[in-house]
Amino acid sequence: MSTPRPSTYLCAFLTLLNDRLGESIVFPLLPFLLASFTSNGRTLGLLAGSYAIAQFAFTPLIGALSDRYGRKPVITWCVAGSLLGLSLFAITVAIDWQAIPWAAGSTIPLALLFTARLIDGMSGGTAATAGAVLADISPPEKRAKAFGLIGVAFGLGFILGPALGGLLGSINVTLPLVVAAGIAAINLVLVLVLLPETHPIEARISLPRKRELQPLSQLAKVFSNPQVRRLCLAFFLFFMAFNGFTAVLVLYFKQVFDWGPGLAASAFLVVGVVATVVQGALIGPLVKRFGEWRLTLAGLGFVITGCLLVTLATKANAQTVVFSAVAILALGTGLVTPCLRSLVSRRLDDSGQGAALGSLQGLQSAGSFIGPPVAGLAYDTIGSSSPFWLGISLLAGVAVLVAGGLPGQVPPTQKIEG
Repeated sequence: MSTPRPSTYLCAFLTLLNDRLGESIVFPLLPFLLASFTSNGRTLGLLAGSYAIAQFAFTPLIGALSDRYGRKPVITWCVAGSLLGLSLFAITVAIDWQAIPWAAGSTIPLALLFTARLIDGMSGGTAATAGAVLADISPPEKRAKAFGLIGVAFGLGFILGPALGGLLGSINVTLPLVVAAGIAAINLVLVLVLLPETHPIEARISLPRKRELQPLSQLAKVFSNPQVRRLCLAFFLFFMAFNGFTAVLVLYFKQVFDWGPGLAASAFLVVGVVATVVQGALIGPLVKRFGEWRLTLAGLGFVITGCLLVTLATKANAQTVVFSAVAILALGTGLVTPCLRSLVSRRLDDSGQGAALGSLQGLQSAGSFIGPPVAGLAYDTIGSSSPFWLGISLLAGVAVLVAGGLPGQVPPTQKIEG
């Protein structure tokens, strides 16, 4: 293996950062960006979920294409797709559609917004392919260190995205979209100019059969394994609940507390900071002391507590209560996600790791697609606080699944061979 160039690490890191920035800049501002088109939770939920379902459907294909044709062309097309999606979204929001006689009052703007989100989701395999680049250029004994760049980029993206979104959105609500598109354009130029091909021709493999690229068949496979079925169901329900109430969270802030883009984005900035600290610095020592099983249950308790606090906030105490609530939510999520993944891993021998852990990303995407529309529908038809109570109910179910262990009452810390 030749010594990798610093530019390769730079391109991989920027691609990972762009993947998170594009989402974390836009997501907290969606209700404000959609204000001139719609104000209902159903549309917001569907728009939030459309990105996830496109990513769910296309990520397996993108991974297979990078194994067949190389990393650089796949990353190039994915970053170009992200740039196209962000640009289309920004242009659609910036246009005064009421001033266009044939478009005023039509569904054209919403159709373009959904198209933009689907394009961005379909090209959302950049993170996996950038990770493959890091694997290509790192010997096995140094891959853990190289993969640390993924955590750093994601953490930085979750912090910088809401910070930029809140700051720029206070000036002009469409400005964060322009900046996000600009970052994607810089990413694309650097990939084209600096990124070498890291996957040699002799290591490339043929595309798998169509059936193997269908994400639903991969999920069916993992649920057929009794060793992890219960925990995988818990993983799916957790992301369905979490992405459901977070999809309407900013709409709730806007309509119930009259918050503007700055305050709403600042709440997500708190989430990014807390989650980064937990997963970057605290999770290792905490797992060593308490174990994944206890931390998963504790994390679920924190998330439930955060949901309850959001529903108890009033206009008078909104900032204090809400910022405390989202910090507690981030703490809980920072514990649950890695610990639940680890519990699945510990239930399997080495031969089952790849399929099961790879399917967890599919479960996360599926939950991220189903949760937001369901929460949006509840928001419109039952009441603005109903998505949080629905989330609490689902999270309680997750806690039951995790606390119950596996069939046969296998101790939570024991690894199952076979």
